Amino acid sequence: MGHFAEKKPHAVLIPYPAQGHINPLFKLAKLLHFKGFHVTFVNTEYNHKRLLKSKGPKVFDGLIDFTFETIPDGLTPVDGDGDVTQDIPSLCQSIRKNFLRPYCELLSRLDESANIGLIPHVTCLVSDYYMTFTIQAAEEFALPNILFFSASACTLLNILHFRSFVEKGLTPLKDVSYLTNGYLETKVDWIPGLKNFRLKDIVDIIRTTDPNDIILKFLIDVVDKVHTDSTIVLNTFDELESDVINVLLSMFPSLYTIGPLSSLLNQTPSNHQLASLDSNLWKEDTNCLEWLESKEPGSVVYVNFGSIVVMSEEKLLEFAWGLANSNKPFLWIIRPDLVIDGSVVLSSEFVNEISDRGLIASWCPQEKVLNHPSIGGFLSHCGWNSTTESICAGVPMLCWPFFADQPTNSRIICNEWEIGAEIDTNVKRDEVEKLVNELMVGEKGKKMRQKAMELKKKALENTSPGGCSYKNLDKVIKEVLLKQN
Repeated sequence: MGHFAEKKPHAVLIPYPAQGHINPLFKLAKLLHFKGFHVTFVNTEYNHKRLLKSKGPKVFDGLIDFTFETIPDGLTPVDGDGDVTQDIPSLCQSIRKNFLRPYCELLSRLDESANIGLIPHVTCLVSDYYMTFTIQAAEEFALPNILFFSASACTLLNILHFRSFVEKGLTPLKDVSYLTNGYLETKVDWIPGLKNFRLKDIVDIIRTTDPNDIILKFLIDVVDKVHTDSTIVLNTFDELESDVINVLLSMFPSLYTIGPLSSLLNQTPSNHQLASLDSNLWKEDTNCLEWLESKEPGSVVYVNFGSIVVMSEEKLLEFAWGLANSNKPFLWIIRPDLVIDGSVVLSSEFVNEISDRGLIASWCPQEKVLNHPSIGGFLSHCGWNSTTESICAGVPMLCWPFFADQPTNSRIICNEWEIGAEIDTNVKRDEVEKLVNELMVGEKGKKMRQKAMELKKKALENTSPGGCSYKNLDKVIKEVLLKQN
């Protein structure tokens, strides 16, 4: 057995410790496992606890060649059972200071297990782009390391220029009035590959007024640590962002587009032992799929603001009544922590008004929902996972970007691909009602749906045997992960 195990390549994968980063890297882990790798997936202790809580404590028992390991996140534990996304600035600081040592200790521990024949020796690392301490670890252990960027190619291009934004004096902003005085309309025409971008379309970390902004500093630091000869893998496909990808390729010759991962994964046999396993940190409510069965094809608006967005109660109510007044059936996912400093309380008047056509659930299997025939549109915060999943399902979008890369994604969705329309940050119920109707039954909605279906077809072509993303995954495995040092 010991001799046989040695033949298997062994990849250690570590995501940035937030839901939107864990999900796509977990998809990549499943693909590598399917391609014959022994996989070790490394979560923080905090997130691993959440995963076990949401999936049940025995969910990972008996998986063959797929193990979960944990490292501490170096943060002070949260009171209570901690079922929320952690504070991002604190995480960023901790990643810089506290992750390298426990990560290297884990690699040494895996080595010891391999020496006694329990598992194959670690042969390669696959790390979230933001986990740059793995670059140092890879050098120490003489292992190839792939950096997986979980957002769009366009977002990566944005972040690569953050230092220039600081040097040009475009960020930090002089004071908060700059958020609303028209300053954000300033054109950004000096980054090759970005067409018609304004400051408000740039990844919004630059909208800080703090010269010592932790996240901005963290991202600039990440970019400084990534070498031009690093291998970067993106969850996108060439036609989706061709101009940007060409610019990135000129900067990083070893860059591979292997997305959309959800589409690639759909090509693997459904009897694969990991097929039904996913990485949601919240418990899913599957009743919504039964509820969708009772609705007409293409008639339901699916509403989900992702895992991090929080909003004021006022905004929540504007969305609620806009949806109610549109008279369209809707499925709305409301996380327990969606409203700032409080739980979501919807009036009995609202609940009665929507009882025949609205369903509110706490978390759901999003891809199954988006691919359900009764879904006709997706009201989203436009995180990249949601965006690619919507494209793979051929569903047009209403965009309410909240932070980070979401304004950038919304810009591309609405202006370049024309598969969505944006809702004003200062959301009003009349606008929600009007846009929902336009999306579901209007002429504009019909055009957007058509374009979304075209992109779905391209995504499928790219991820099918012979397609570009499909071939790129094989290439990156052969040329980087299996390359003997």
